[in-house]
Amino acid sequence: MSQEKLFHPMSGWLPLFCVVALFVGGPCTIFWAANYGVPTMLFFGICTIPVAFVCCFGFMAVAPNNSRVLLLFGEYKGSVKQTGFYWVNPFYSKNKLSLRVRNFETGSTTTPDQKNELGQVVAKGGRTASKPSKVNDRDGNPIDISAVVVWKVVDTAEALFKVDDYENFVEVQSEAALRNLASRHPYDSEDSEVSLRGNTVDVCQQLQGDIQERLDQAGVEVIESRISHLAYSPEIAAAMLQRQQAQAVVAARTKIVEGAVGMVDMALAHLKRDGIVELDEDRKATMVSNLLVVLCSDRHTQPVVNTGTLYN
Repeated sequence: MSQEKLFHPMSGWLPLFCVVALFVGGPCTIFWAANYGVPTMLFFGICTIPVAFVCCFGFMAVAPNNSRVLLLFGEYKGSVKQTGFYWVNPFYSKNKLSLRVRNFETGSTTTPDQKNELGQVVAKGGRTASKPSKVNDRDGNPIDISAVVVWKVVDTAEALFKVDDYENFVEVQSEAALRNLASRHPYDSEDSEVSLRGNTVDVCQQLQGDIQERLDQAGVEVIESRISHLAYSPEIAAAMLQRQQAQAVVAARTKIVEGAVGMVDMALAHLKRDGIVELDEDRKATMVSNLLVVLCSDRHTQPVVNTGTLYN
């Protein structure tokens, strides 16, 4: 199992000075040795040029939020994360790995670079537009859902050696975690049960935990995950909208009736407490009926003035 090891290389400025000195001193030594007939110095001057050329492959510059993973003939030697200009063993292979924060939206696909027979890039790769994933929620209703995942590499050794392509691994596992999350919760819930639409914060935290659990082996840290699109699928969207409208109407009517009953009770108690009028049970029933009609009706009522007595 590969674990990240920090490698502390030497600064590249002194080796750069030495390499330049070899490139300049080598031809001068060859010229001097040829003129004065010194075979040893001639051999030394000839050897300095290829040595200086090989040493040039040891230079590397590490930009901010970047790293270099060093390998020597297939053996992992360490990772350089410090920003600067360095020189290492020229035979090290230096794999560049970005440590920057990245994000992507599920449902999008990445197209790789197209190369010719010589390995030259003829068409740059890109990313297609995001398309929400269609999945069934816990109740079996088809929904369209997508999420934005923010992540970065924290362990360069695991990212390079434990998975084949860590970027593709992040995308595939995030998509799988999102589908699994959507199938565990209903789209909407009338009680206190966690739902995708009603408990967005809790659902996003669960999604982040599920993705992180899958990406731990790839040396990736999930910084944030948010649901960017959530809706019923088009084939049931109209029916679900009617159901939501009916539920809203029922809820509103229930609230109106509760308020109307409270107002009627308050009116009867007020009349009795102040002794404004004495009503028998039939008159109370009539008054309650009239008040409920006035308060619960969805249209304006027309008042009727009684010019007779209370009982006529």
